[in-house]
Amino acid sequence: MTLPRALTIAGSDPSGGAGLQADLKTFHQFGVYGEAVVTLITVQNTERVSRVECLSPDLVKQQIEAVISDIPPRAAKTGALGNAGIVETVASLAAHFDFPLVVDPVMFSKQGARLIEEDAWRTIAERLLPRATLITPNLEEARALTDCEVLDVEGMRRAAEALTKMGARSVLVKGGHLAGNATDVLLHAGQWFEYSTTRVDTRHTHGTGCTYSAAITAELARGKEIPAAVESAKRFITEAILTNPGLGAGNGPVNHFA
Repeated sequence: MTLPRALTIAGSDPSGGAGLQADLKTFHQFGVYGEAVVTLITVQNTERVSRVECLSPDLVKQQIEAVISDIPPRAAKTGALGNAGIVETVASLAAHFDFPLVVDPVMFSKQGARLIEEDAWRTIAERLLPRATLITPNLEEARALTDCEVLDVEGMRRAAEALTKMGARSVLVKGGHLAGNATDVLLHAGQWFEYSTTRVDTRHTHGTGCTYSAAITAELARGKEIPAAVESAKRFITEAILTNPGLGAGNGPVNHFA
């Protein structure tokens, strides 16, 4: 099979802006065949998240095994995982993955709803992070994982170093919530890379983290190395924010046709 294939292991957003729906749209835009394992169901739109229901860890496990046994991906990513049981299940299976795994350690939705139980955070740090080819935390997630103060680029670098010591092979700390330019910091193979763009003044940023990590995953499935994959994904997410369709009464989605 020569068609690039990528797998997302994530939650469902019925409004289509984030979660596995955003991942699949992004994979498709990069010419990659997308597969999706559902971890949790949300009731949400651009204004609110009113319900989150996790699937059983065993059901998540069976989905992953079914996909990999028949149409194995060339890269995979995780999104919202919901609870420690699901994290443990994914981590156990990931120990046998022969393809890169991008871990997007999602804590909250854009509307502020918690998408993973508090007691699962340690399981991510101890069990899933060492399985990650690349981890892509935002500032708050980097701080939660490392206890580092992450307020500027230097803080992002310290957090990235701490995450590599915890087992991640490469770390991309996203600076979307920094003041000034949107600067992301990558630590890969002992080298530093920075990706910076002018901040876009818009409320329509729903699903940016999911879309960004999905774009990286798609490029890895196409055979790119991590720095080049991040550079391409950064261009894509910047254009997706700039050209957002203005949908919804709240935090609307980015443009997945970018």
